[in-house]
Amino acid sequence: MPRQFPRARLRSTAAVFTTMSALAATSLGTGHSAAGPGSAEPCALTRTDAHHSEGLDTWNAAYPRPARALDAVMVFLSFPDSRPLTTPQELSADHFPATTRFFERASYGRFTLRSHPLRNWIQMPKPSTAYDIQRDWSATHRAAYLRDALTAADPQVDFSRYDVVYFVADPDAPGVDSDATKVVNLTAPLRADGADLHRVVTVFERHPPDRLVLAHETGHVFDLPDLYHRPVDGKGDWDTHVGDWDLMGSQFGLAPDLFGWHKWKLGWLDQRQVRCVQDAGPARLTLEPLAAGPGVAVAGAAGAPAFGLGRGTKLAVVRTGRDSVLAFEARGPVGNDLNACRQGVLVYRVRGEAQSGGGPIEVIDAHPRTEACWENSVYPPLADAPISAGESFTVPGEGVRVEVEGRTASGAWTVKITVGR
Repeated sequence: MPRQFPRARLRSTAAVFTTMSALAATSLGTGHSAAGPGSAEPCALTRTDAHHSEGLDTWNAAYPRPARALDAVMVFLSFPDSRPLTTPQELSADHFPATTRFFERASYGRFTLRSHPLRNWIQMPKPSTAYDIQRDWSATHRAAYLRDALTAADPQVDFSRYDVVYFVADPDAPGVDSDATKVVNLTAPLRADGADLHRVVTVFERHPPDRLVLAHETGHVFDLPDLYHRPVDGKGDWDTHVGDWDLMGSQFGLAPDLFGWHKWKLGWLDQRQVRCVQDAGPARLTLEPLAAGPGVAVAGAAGAPAFGLGRGTKLAVVRTGRDSVLAFEARGPVGNDLNACRQGVLVYRVRGEAQSGGGPIEVIDAHPRTEACWENSVYPPLADAPISAGESFTVPGEGVRVEVEGRTASGAWTVKITVGR
């Protein structure tokens, strides 16, 4: 994923785009019910063969679904050509409990990622320079690294006990490249302790690491795509698709909470929390702030904090084609979005057939002539994308009009959506 420093310096990592050899499907949630008025089902895009497809009518069973507590092991790898300058405990603290807290907030407490870090270094059989570690890693060197890591760790780790595996390299070894952190999806799984490992998170981060980088990579383990744009020549902005508005676009975003579409996909939103707008006439609805859950304070219309939001409508969706929808959600400075540049109703387009890294989600800018938060936004042109109270916006090319009429005393947003015909 792209790693943004003050806007002059960019680097990136990305998940390896390797198609799994066999994909099984299970029904989303507890099963589909008959679609009634306002039912979310007609707006659920069909999952496709695209890598990390944004279709969510079924769950891809090749990935662990974070709808329950999952266990992750952290294996710390040293090399014979370098003596570690940090301890496993220090490197573990770089990522946990921050990663667990991010997902607990994003899931409204429905998912917990339990970290199980080893307390000692495990030495690899070859020098760090022997593996030619880099962002666009060759399959041969990558396979050798994973094979050696698994062989070295297996006597101390029962891999069958864990849902997620992190191989964390000594950040100070001379052959370690921090730009190479990524999820490796394996066409032929590795076998250990009677279990198949279909993917491994290879961590080469510096100490201290990039903010929320492990949460981003773990998102790939749960079948979420990269949302950033990678320029062909590697130059230019990487964040033109979604800006600050989702962790899978940038872990440095001011509002990195996962989109409501992703929360629906992962099972963190109930069907009743998603409103499918189908009628040509105006539909009035109340959107709760996406990042707010039970017990989280949200400033209401009068400015006073209100509590208890979390079970109402979080996401509105308009179907625009066989493979596309418009999504609407309320974003503001609360929870994972505490540092959001602007608040209001965010509009974005979702395409189920788009590949990871190919623009499966694109935020639509309701203020295309202005920018905001130049000092710390990853992409200022989209920092002020949401529609504020009292404003209206017609989505270009879609004939869908959004009016944000105001806010309730509890902090929710009252919205009118009109679908043209």
